[in-house]
Amino acid sequence: MKIVEYIIVGGGFAGMFMAHQLVKNKKRFVVFSDGQKNASKISAGMVNPVVLKKFTTFDNAHNQISILRNALREISYYTAVNTIVEEPIHRIFHDEKEQNTWSKKRENENLSDFLNEDFVELPQVKNPLKCGVVNHSFRVDVPAFFLAMENYLRSENILINEFFDYKILDIDNQQYKDIKFEKIIFAEGINVRQNPYFSEIPIVVNKGHHLSIKFDDYQLKNTIKKKHFLFPLDEVNYYYGGTYDRENESVGVDDRAVEQLNNAVREITDSGYKVTNIEYGYRPTVADRRPILGKHSVYNNLFVFNGLGARGLLNGAFYSEVLYRFIEDGIEIPDEVKKERFH
Repeated sequence: MKIVEYIIVGGGFAGMFMAHQLVKNKKRFVVFSDGQKNASKISAGMVNPVVLKKFTTFDNAHNQISILRNALREISYYTAVNTIVEEPIHRIFHDEKEQNTWSKKRENENLSDFLNEDFVELPQVKNPLKCGVVNHSFRVDVPAFFLAMENYLRSENILINEFFDYKILDIDNQQYKDIKFEKIIFAEGINVRQNPYFSEIPIVVNKGHHLSIKFDDYQLKNTIKKKHFLFPLDEVNYYYGGTYDRENESVGVDDRAVEQLNNAVREITDSGYKVTNIEYGYRPTVADRRPILGKHSVYNNLFVFNGLGARGLLNGAFYSEVLYRFIEDGIEIPDEVKKERFH
């Protein structure tokens, strides 16, 4: 019989940042992950304090970025892997109106620290109006992040690569198979809809695609954004994506999304290229664009952590600590992310 304080169900950003909270607080736990590629694992890994369509920011952006950086540093101490890529976002302007909007938004005290005042012209890129650089933005090497975390958890014998079966969970005796537990945190993304304890959580599925491509003669290492993100994955392969589709939960690659991405690549560069891979995933989003945290209404040892959306890294690092402090210290969850806000 294995005795733990926590079971975490889910292997995306929510589950891994929750695991990090337990590692650094020396808790005994296991993580259940079915090992499939979820939306977190195929995400771009952008850490961006600016909404690049409207040039706005969000609450607590500076603090969230600081907490994420600290969490990634802490993770690097026990995994021996640094996953931070210090490459800021270069936003290509569509027209003069956008360029002027950027300059005007810089006058806002909430944005002045994020929107660089100097415009940059990049070679090999169609940017006749130059690019705006997003200060304090960077990227996380997502494949390296998950490989490092999973290798560490596996080395500690606390990663269980199998589907969590709700039907054999014995809550009254606090037992699942041969594991005795005190608490369970369900951090399982869109699979929460099949969870009998939290199926009421109003998750909105947002399907996204991205391409892996090889260019004929494009060699820039910058992170570029026009309609989507373009950045190098390694010496020869580039990431381009991702799309957003809230009305399509179909299984498989959508030709329309791929066409959209291909058309958008050609707006950035004239270089020829070959698509080497197409990936898609289903983001767990919420109508009000805020995560969902909380405790079950009947079972006080069951918790949910979901709805991280497109800002999975920032939300994961920040709100995993919020949930941990709620569980361990009784510090209230902010009203705007409580699961009860929907009742």
